[in-house]
Amino acid sequence: MAESDEKAPERQLAIQKVYVKDFSFESPHTPQVFTRSDWAPKTDLNLRSTHSSVSDNTHEVVLSVTVEAKEEDKTIFLVELQQAGIFHMSGYGEEEMKALVGSFCPNILFPYAREAIASMISRGGFPEFVLQPINFDALYAQGIAQAEARAAADNGGSSGGKGH
Repeated sequence: MAESDEKAPERQLAIQKVYVKDFSFESPHTPQVFTRSDWAPKTDLNLRSTHSSVSDNTHEVVLSVTVEAKEEDKTIFLVELQQAGIFHMSGYGEEEMKALVGSFCPNILFPYAREAIASMISRGGFPEFVLQPINFDALYAQGIAQAEARAAADNGGSSGGKGH
């Protein structure tokens, strides 16, 4: 493959700020929940990330994490966190930018979210809680595949596409 003589723009990626945008902890059945030793809650984890432009090369990425522990129909605890970051990104193409904000940036934010959630659950009086690592590359690829499948189903084989 021959290399292009054209000079590609220099790629830059820098974390400018990592911060908590919103954080909530609820434990509606305390102190009664602490009087039982036989509880075995089911834990649900939901993740979502969003992106917005702050300026031309500055972007905010927000990783929303919800952890809910329930036993039967009773919520033992509920944690909702929006872990955010401001990232400087320049010199990337459109597809690369989508991958950065959809996979790379959430991957940077997740360890901060894990620590904040584990600390809050512990401060709520519950045993240590460890969020397992998340493969954001796989989640991003899965999201793209689902969007392509939806687009194909919506188009029903027609050749006209919709722009963003």
